[in-house]
Amino acid sequence: MRTIPPALAERLAGAATTLATCFVARLADGTVMGFTDHDRTLMVDGVACEPASGFDRSVAGRGADFAVGEEEIAGALTSDRITEADLADGRWDGARVEVHLVDSSEPEARMPVRTATLGEAVRADGAFRAELRGPAHALGQPIGRVFTRTCDAALGDARCGVDLSTFTTAATVTAVDAAGRITVAGAEALPERWFAGGTATVTAGPRAGFALAIADHFPEDGATVLVPWRAPATPLEAGTALALVAGCDKRFETCRDRFANADAFRGFPHMPGQDFVFSYARGDGDDDGGVLF
Repeated sequence: MRTIPPALAERLAGAATTLATCFVARLADGTVMGFTDHDRTLMVDGVACEPASGFDRSVAGRGADFAVGEEEIAGALTSDRITEADLADGRWDGARVEVHLVDSSEPEARMPVRTATLGEAVRADGAFRAELRGPAHALGQPIGRVFTRTCDAALGDARCGVDLSTFTTAATVTAVDAAGRITVAGAEALPERWFAGGTATVTAGPRAGFALAIADHFPEDGATVLVPWRAPATPLEAGTALALVAGCDKRFETCRDRFANADAFRGFPHMPGQDFVFSYARGDGDDDGGVLF
């Protein structure tokens, strides 16, 4: 049962209410932003929640399971702090959103309504709509290991153990074409597809920390071309400094030959496949499991 603070309860018991909803968004990069559906700025925990942002909140729905739920927030891209490029580039992905019910005439009289994580954001015609995922949503996600022939560790994590600094190359953007392909200088000595499945991270300037997943990499006219999985909404400019991390396709051969890390391989390369499952004993077969006697 939710306890309503006395100051807010007193306001709710009055003949008229002056309620507003405030949203405090805490992005993964440390940026904190405040928004409200009221017509003037309201302060919540020292955060200025700005009006006229187009932010709105839907009716909240709950289920007995761990589904995302029916609550969402929506808004127009009218605030200078919410841009379509930031949404497209994933800057808002996973942001922590705190929803507060506030008495606009006395913002100190408020009640936290919900804390959630910003989920999928849909953008169209200068507006956006995003779902709010509650803490229980994490309990509905699959956990544990998956038994496959390929590795289920992330390159460079504690289970993998590869030192990424050894496989990181400094490069500089020289051009970006209309298809989003990025030409860089500084990685010409590396073989084709070395960075396929890897990442390119901006290391300096206003976009420092912005990362792209690389789908393919190949040489062209003496330069190195990177093909991102998804082209950024705002193309990288020529001269942008990048840190390129080698890609890993999760195969045992790659782990052994490229990273010399076979002992830490987290897959099961000799696991029988579907052909074994549907096989049967034959009179002319060895049927010895491959064991030599």
